[in-house]
Amino acid sequence: MSVSDLTIGCADHEDLYQHPLMEDDPGRAASTEQRRIRTALTRRATAICGGCVAVEPCLYRAVVEHDVAGFVAGTTEHQRKRMRKLLALSVRPDDIDALSGAPASGHQVNHAEIVRLRAQNPHMSLDTIAQRLGCSLSTVKRHLRQARTDASAGPAHPHHRTEPAPSHSDVMLAREMVLAPRPQPTAADAEAEAEVADEEAALEDACKEAAAVVAA
Repeated sequence: MSVSDLTIGCADHEDLYQHPLMEDDPGRAASTEQRRIRTALTRRATAICGGCVAVEPCLYRAVVEHDVAGFVAGTTEHQRKRMRKLLALSVRPDDIDALSGAPASGHQVNHAEIVRLRAQNPHMSLDTIAQRLGCSLSTVKRHLRQARTDASAGPAHPHHRTEPAPSHSDVMLAREMVLAPRPQPTAADAEAEAEVADEEAALEDACKEAAAVVAA
């Protein structure tokens, strides 16, 4: 049985996974309300992915085969970047619509098509371009970013993987490492940090006193 034969959670919750705050994390620029909404959406999507029978192959594709944006297989784009760093992987950006259960637009939207439409309509908004092509706004943004990167890097060369692809177990282990809760600092840690800070302050005072003596 293939993944396409299974009931995939994101396919039944397109509005959730394609929400603008899920596709493009505003990061530090987010308002308090945006952070509240994104947190609620992420919790809901995490629960759906956690109960999905296709979460492991979905995660593998999103980490090893396609560099997609948005929330996929219970992970954010930033978390998947950290996973690739652990796995020593470099993957070109790709289209999340193929993985997220987005409805087909009737034709395959490719990189060249997006770049061409943008070049022909420099004053058209990216949202309008996305609607015209039948893809998501984040897809348009990613392809245009890739076009700028390719232009600054010079002629493109075929990418060949020099190391064998990681196994599904490798990817799941990287996921566990990235999603593991960070240990909270203990009282001993806080005391040690305070001691270091006191030593640094004392050293700085000594340096100032020595400089004053020399100046005199």
